[in-house]
Amino acid sequence: MTQQGVRWTADQVLALAPDTASRTAGSKLGAAGPWSEAGSSGEGTVWGLCKGSGSKPYQTVVDVADGSGPAYKCSCPSRKFPCKHALGLLLLWAGGDGAVPRGEAPEWAKEWIAGRRTRAEGARSAGPSGPTAGSADPEAARRRAERRAERVTAGAAELEQRLADLLRGGLASAEQSGYGLWEETAARMVDAQAQGLAARVRELGAIPGTGPGWPVRLLEECALLHLLDQGWLRRERLPEGLAATVRSRVGLPTQADGPPVRDRWLVLAQYDTADARLTTRRIWLYGTDSQRTALVLSYGAAGRAPELALPVGLALDAELSAYPGAGQPRAALGERFAAPAPTAMRPPGVTTSGAAARYGDALRDDPWLDAVPVTLDRVIPAPDGDSWQLADADEDAALPLTPAARSRPGLWRLVALSGGAPVRVFGECGHQGFTPLAAWPDGPGEVVPLC
Repeated sequence: MTQQGVRWTADQVLALAPDTASRTAGSKLGAAGPWSEAGSSGEGTVWGLCKGSGSKPYQTVVDVADGSGPAYKCSCPSRKFPCKHALGLLLLWAGGDGAVPRGEAPEWAKEWIAGRRTRAEGARSAGPSGPTAGSADPEAARRRAERRAERVTAGAAELEQRLADLLRGGLASAEQSGYGLWEETAARMVDAQAQGLAARVRELGAIPGTGPGWPVRLLEECALLHLLDQGWLRRERLPEGLAATVRSRVGLPTQADGPPVRDRWLVLAQYDTADARLTTRRIWLYGTDSQRTALVLSYGAAGRAPELALPVGLALDAELSAYPGAGQPRAALGERFAAPAPTAMRPPGVTTSGAAARYGDALRDDPWLDAVPVTLDRVIPAPDGDSWQLADADEDAALPLTPAARSRPGLWRLVALSGGAPVRVFGECGHQGFTPLAAWPDGPGEVVPLC
């Protein structure tokens, strides 16, 4: 929703759900039955009372005009973010059938919204001169960085020795040693404060014994890890862009230092990945003027969705600042100048062969890159034996789908959208194939999220 009153679609609302259970429960509350005193304002606020199991209804309010994505408040005890009541209220509002009329917000909603706006204004006024800016001792920070670099160097040297021992003993020994050896090596890299190396070591441990050809895959990944080790040990000889990429891949923290680029950014995809400690949200954006595709990352504690939420199909007038590194798509979201609003704009597409060439070009800048963001134009999802591929409608070429993509429900949404006709598809193209994340019909129609 924007100040002009443009409503979201049900798909855009459900994309906010932190998990499948919340999506299902929220869908059940997207009808007028359990709601009373629901309303909305021209400033981007939606509110309502939802009947629960107790005598007192839950007070639910959503600020859809928040520049960083919707903000929620509900009196229910749920720890999920957003809860099913917030999802149900947004679905009720998105229906556009008069169940959420324009009106004046009740006091409990006004109080929460006023507090949010006051805090946001204070944060903008503080700017870079806030309480944390410039408070660190630069000399102390330099010494800490040097000590960490020394530890990472020691860890990289130890990892080189372990890789040499593995190859000297033969790859067959990797299957016999079990996962414990890799986990112990990864723990050593964590001790060396090289979390990026630790993550890659854990990935190595998952390869042995995983079907035909695993020794080849293990050797390839060992070679990439050796290349990263050598890049770190010889980083002074590398071009600055590649050296920055190596520092990032090893796991050293970096700050976005590129000049802010203001654009109208289309939200192409949003999806979460989680481990035992952290939930990571990946949001792909496309600048309509800069013609640049950027990745914004947001984090939440394990079991909780990150706060930043930008549903697919919205456009955001905002500034992005790039992170250092050759060819790195990651950027930091800066000042937002308006609330996210639905748009019919689409990114331009390329052929399947053009997508493969784009990935090959990107590997020159970052040999450890798993995939690049690509929009394919006029492709048709088609079965390929036991697998699926995206066949180019105008060329004798195709891209296979990744194993992960073939197991997701989004594949069938893509097949249904296409119906045998060409579609435009945004996704990630890499050495394992193509992972579709969003699609548009070959003609008028809204974007369909696939993740």
